Amino acid sequence: MARPLIGVSTYLEAGARWGVWELEAALLPVGYPRLVQRAGGLAAMLPPDDPGRAVETVARLDGLVIAGGPDVEPVRYGAEREPRTGPPAPERDAWELALIDAALAARVPLLGICRGMQLLNVALGGTLVQHLDGHAEVVGVFGGHPVKPVPGTRYAGIVPEETSVPTYHHQAVDRIGEGLVPSAYAADGTVEALELPSGEGWVLGVQWHPEMGEDVRVMRALVEAAAAR
Repeated sequence: MARPLIGVSTYLEAGARWGVWELEAALLPVGYPRLVQRAGGLAAMLPPDDPGRAVETVARLDGLVIAGGPDVEPVRYGAEREPRTGPPAPERDAWELALIDAALAARVPLLGICRGMQLLNVALGGTLVQHLDGHAEVVGVFGGHPVKPVPGTRYAGIVPEETSVPTYHHQAVDRIGEGLVPSAYAADGTVEALELPSGEGWVLGVQWHPEMGEDVRVMRALVEAAAAR
């Protein structure tokens, strides 16, 4: 049986270095494709493109992952920039929002990771808290904390127990987007997972970084949903 093709959105960096080169690059931390592969899928990197090509792109995929990365530009959810919000990534925002819209319309299984969950919330009319203390304690170092699933949700069906997850973020969901339901929380009440009800397709967002851990259950669930289409 052919492994499902899982597209993963990528960063666009002005000056990436490797060997003797320093060039603009579309790149992705290797944990993402490795997690897709460990979960049984084929990984395809999706660099920022013309948003008008999102429908055609998603049509070629069996599943979609919106990866972590920079802060979502506050104008996307009708807010003014606060001092601790990071620099904008307008090309990536536009491309990934178009990918999310296309995946939702085509009912392609969709997993949002960290920024990806936040962008899913924004795509459905939600807003974000622009700065949150305690979820990225050391700059450039992933931390960890427990998250507790909400009984009866898709996420709880995948990971039924409270578990410690790799985390690095300073923003979080504020007003929840239309149709989304929280499916996991941190001890401080931060929404750690969001999903659409099962009748609306396979759509899940997690605030943490499963690609930095050993637990493949969330990604495997996406891959299985993609294989079943």
